[in-house]
Amino acid sequence: MGKITGFKEYVRELPKKRPVDDRIKDYREFYTPFPKEKVKEQAARCMDCGVPFCHTGCPLGNIIPDWNDLVYRDNWREAIDRLHATNNFPEFTGRLCPAPCEEACVLGINEPPVTIEQIEKEIIENAFENGWVVPEPPKTRTGKKIAVIGSGPAGLAAAQQLNRAGHTVTVFERDDRIGGLLRYGIPDFKMEKWVIDRRLAIMEAEGIAFKTGVEIGKGMPVEQLRKEFDGIVICVGSTKPRDLPAPGRDLKGIHFAMEFLPMQNRWVAGDKLSEPISAKDKHVIVIGGGDTGSDCIGTSRRHGAASVTNFELLPMPSKDRPENQPWPYWPMRLRTSTSHEEGCERVFSVLTKEFSGKNGKLEQLKTVDVRFAPNPGGPPKLEEVPGSEKVWKADLVLLAMGFVGPEADSFVHQLGCQLDKFGNIQADENYMTSVPGVFVAGDARRGQSLIVWAISEGREAARCVDLHLMGASDLPTKVGHDLPRA
Repeated sequence: MGKITGFKEYVRELPKKRPVDDRIKDYREFYTPFPKEKVKEQAARCMDCGVPFCHTGCPLGNIIPDWNDLVYRDNWREAIDRLHATNNFPEFTGRLCPAPCEEACVLGINEPPVTIEQIEKEIIENAFENGWVVPEPPKTRTGKKIAVIGSGPAGLAAAQQLNRAGHTVTVFERDDRIGGLLRYGIPDFKMEKWVIDRRLAIMEAEGIAFKTGVEIGKGMPVEQLRKEFDGIVICVGSTKPRDLPAPGRDLKGIHFAMEFLPMQNRWVAGDKLSEPISAKDKHVIVIGGGDTGSDCIGTSRRHGAASVTNFELLPMPSKDRPENQPWPYWPMRLRTSTSHEEGCERVFSVLTKEFSGKNGKLEQLKTVDVRFAPNPGGPPKLEEVPGSEKVWKADLVLLAMGFVGPEADSFVHQLGCQLDKFGNIQADENYMTSVPGVFVAGDARRGQSLIVWAISEGREAARCVDLHLMGASDLPTKVGHDLPRA
């Protein structure tokens, strides 16, 4: 590495965040600019570790030590080439990824790990600033036409890779704008939407066609799709939310997170809303302790909620790495998001039993504490704690308990794609569904997961489509890190 003693000389450092009282007044991103010299110092912390476990921690197989070294040496031009070799959209992952690579960092065994995600973001933003991210249309076309259904990170990655292989790619999106959950799930304070639009302009210039407001199976029959295209890649995500069928669930004031968050993003984009869901002056309870719940918390704070409480069924994790999840595995430990920092009460080991109110409107909910008891020969058994019932004031409840699969009663059923036991679209090792010529990637195949996995799956599926159509492929795979960018 460029500076052998860098990890001894520099401490982990990230950009400063805008003050809470300031950032909850708007929907802009909350990190302040980070000087280049600071970025180089952070890159210098990357050790000459011998075996870079960050490679295995990253689902994309990003060549992290290489571009850390290049940043330290002030070779930003080559750094973006190495980063783009494995990651189509580092501007997305550099903002949104939970960074499993950092949990696998060798330095992280006994010191704070290298700030891999932040360095990744700085590389791509520097590249855009210098005009190095330009359209790369293929030199020749194969004559093959591919339909990509869904425009989230998996669909966009598959589309860009297939286009660079020379195929003619059309991306279909049922919403009015391209981006999937990037557009209508991730709040603007985590990623402003000009970041998506900037990349889409590059992709359109490369020759990719985007069609919005088209719902396959309704607006376009599947028979027409099969007739017009040589291959189909399904990247519709995992969009069926997990419900909470407790008494009183039908009261007004209880919403899925994905009713609340897309509405907010549309408002920020300038759309007029007929019946907005507002948290202003309300006592808000968010049920679900993951990223989606965190996004609901931050959005409620920006609305001006009277209070925000976050329920989680599981016990509070430890702040340290659990003994049964040793390095370099991803640890289930307590994580505090920027939205948590903005103010909320976090309640663990609690189960919602009942919603209640008057005149059809939610006013409160009842909970009971729970514990997980040993269950020889099976998973721990959920038990309610006697005498732990509690009533909470609630004007707005947001259900953020995850997703249970794609909407299979749609064009997926019309195509005849089989589902696995979890309700996801079944595929073989080549990402092909039970229907020849129809492929699937991302959350629709693997279940609810991370943006970095979605991009990885889109890239891998694209290579499999290329192989299926052409008999060979020059598109790279995760195991082919030394292959040129395709």
